[in-house]
Amino acid sequence: MTTLAGRVAIVTGAGRRVGRALAMALGARGMRVVVHYAGSADGAQETARLIQDAGGAASIVQADLRDTAAAERLIDGVVQREGELFALVNSAAIMLRTPVGETTPPQWDEMFTLNVRAPYFLSQRAAPALRAARGAIVNIADLAAFETWPAYVPHAMTKAAIVQMTRGLAHALAPEVRVNAVAPGAVLLPDGWSEADAEHLRGTTPLKRIGRPEDVAHAVVFLLEADFVTGEVIKVDGGRHVRT
Repeated sequence: MTTLAGRVAIVTGAGRRVGRALAMALGARGMRVVVHYAGSADGAQETARLIQDAGGAASIVQADLRDTAAAERLIDGVVQREGELFALVNSAAIMLRTPVGETTPPQWDEMFTLNVRAPYFLSQRAAPALRAARGAIVNIADLAAFETWPAYVPHAMTKAAIVQMTRGLAHALAPEVRVNAVAPGAVLLPDGWSEADAEHLRGTTPLKRIGRPEDVAHAVVFLLEADFVTGEVIKVDGGRHVRT
């Protein structure tokens, strides 16, 4: 099992929601966590403060990952400042409701730019440092990559791309770098969803609850520590993928 204490990890989109939980979990393992944010400086500072208050080490960095040059500068700056990079957790993403017939090209471009292009070019830029550290990448996919959600077809397509990217990078970067993904199911609710939506999700999930961000974080920590696992996608969905 790989020891994480003292190693450097970047978590993108770590200022809120699931990204915050991932950063906090890595801080609790003794990692030096770089908390990335795009627009939520207050959220990133709060994430870093929570990690530090628990005895961990954290710093924050801002970058608009839709800008490939900015994403690459993020990687270069962290490696230069910290002297290494052991883990990249590609968590930043956007989920837009886009029913077929109502989807616009700007919505499409926004999702594919942030959800697919950004993590690919972050991973590509980070690869030399990760190889030197014999490190790992963990991508955050989505159960939507494996199901059909009529109101979220482009979102699901981006997450299916993340699954394939995970497999391809695992092959391309082996043996020095391991690449895996976590595909959450109903973990938190999208903004604007109602209690009726939540009840429907609970009722149709075999474990009869909505997940917690910590459930995803446990899987990410496992994948960073499990040094004989690569190219894998772990579904963290309360069993929704086994429904009949």
